Amino acid sequence: MTEENELMARRREKLEALHARGLTPFGAAFATSGSIGEVREKFVEGEVLRAAGRMTAHRDMGKSHFVDLKDSTGRIQVYIQAKEVGQEAMETFGLLDLGDFIGVEGSCFLTKTGEPTLKVSKLEVLAKSLRPLPEKWHGLQDVEARYRQRYLDLLTNDESRAVFEKRIRIVREMRRFLEERGFLEVETPMLQAVAGGATAEPFRTHHNALGLDLSLRIAPELYLKRLLVGGFTKVFELNRNFRNEGISRRHNPEFTMLEAYWAYADFEQMADLVEELICHLAETLEGRAPSRPADSGTGLRPSLQIEHRAPDGAVTRTINLARPWRRARYRELIREIDPNWFEYSSEKRRERCAELGVEINPRMADYEVTQQVFEKLVEEKTFDPLFVTHCPKELVPLAKQNPDDDSLVDVYELIINGQEISPGYSELNDPVTQRMRLLEQAGEETQKLDEEFLLALEHGMPPAGGIGIGIDRLTMLLTGAESIRDVILFPLLKPRRD
Repeated sequence: MTEENELMARRREKLEALHARGLTPFGAAFATSGSIGEVREKFVEGEVLRAAGRMTAHRDMGKSHFVDLKDSTGRIQVYIQAKEVGQEAMETFGLLDLGDFIGVEGSCFLTKTGEPTLKVSKLEVLAKSLRPLPEKWHGLQDVEARYRQRYLDLLTNDESRAVFEKRIRIVREMRRFLEERGFLEVETPMLQAVAGGATAEPFRTHHNALGLDLSLRIAPELYLKRLLVGGFTKVFELNRNFRNEGISRRHNPEFTMLEAYWAYADFEQMADLVEELICHLAETLEGRAPSRPADSGTGLRPSLQIEHRAPDGAVTRTINLARPWRRARYRELIREIDPNWFEYSSEKRRERCAELGVEINPRMADYEVTQQVFEKLVEEKTFDPLFVTHCPKELVPLAKQNPDDDSLVDVYELIINGQEISPGYSELNDPVTQRMRLLEQAGEETQKLDEEFLLALEHGMPPAGGIGIGIDRLTMLLTGAESIRDVILFPLLKPRRD
């Protein structure tokens, strides 16, 4: 029998012993004085308080015991001795292990070292842990186990917990930021007859009662634009999207996006909004007011310097979010790679790709070849914020054409840390041009056209600006995480093979 199996066997023996004493090892509700963090805030010597949490440390002093109780808000020490709780409770305590949940009532006192402590007068067993927790100082060493058993990762890795607490704050603050500017939060369908608003392979399902094939949404865009037609002027949705595509350190098939639309605005105004929002989030996460002046000598605010680190803690790069952010046209950036790129023939561009070390597929169209160069030599090598504007219309079928060059669309693509963080458009509101663009995108698969969306557009949609922000990637940026799986509580994994 392995050591872990022996430990589990002993815990089950203790479980049976608790039952034999007439106790319920998986207890009922326990009224507390608040979370452990709140108990610490209320701590006054001599005050009687109640706390509940998981036992994470135990120091046996013979006739007395010091135990750490912990929850998501913090830790508090409790002191247990027979004189205070009675012999029966001490015998019950002897059947407990690290990882068990208990509830206590006790008076507040400070130890000789000044540690806030509850002297326990009452103790209740709330839940018996049948498996030992990972050793605190080493945590989960297996990276996949951290993702598969996230609950253990959160219990033993304070840095991991801090990342997810920051993610929660990011989402909460985004809502507040947009609502203060007059945006209304809405909800749109996840099950869609036509998965539109992006180019991606959807997950497909079937509704039995209606006999209807449906897809999980790949984007909420076409429904949010219907709301602009219906008279809403500022809307946003924090939504879950699903794309049946590959998994990598920057991609998960299920991910979270913010999409927002602003009637009578354009892509330039949306870029301003996103720049302000992300800088606001960075400063808020650091507990600094956005109006805080720059540090003397550097001219930079520390909260706008995001450090990304290797597993050994060494800084791999520092991303500077200080405003204003650079804006450059797509073609200008390609010309920085090769000044003559747009004068080359199709064959010459493919030759240059080989010289530049950019892999391409022979079936790629010319604009796809150029985009491959952009992704490999511009996007992946850009770390400080860059708004790439005026992209080829083939890349963005839902954006408004540029009035001076109809081969381009009025859009931005925000790149930070070598990846797209946010696209923004001057939205196409011409139903005739929109139908033509969608037909070009669909090719012969005309059933992919969302006729309901086109019908809505024919009733008239105001000019508008729209944005998307990938919450997972934004969290990676603001926390320094190097993998999307480090910012998603339960990323998709292959089934475990025992």
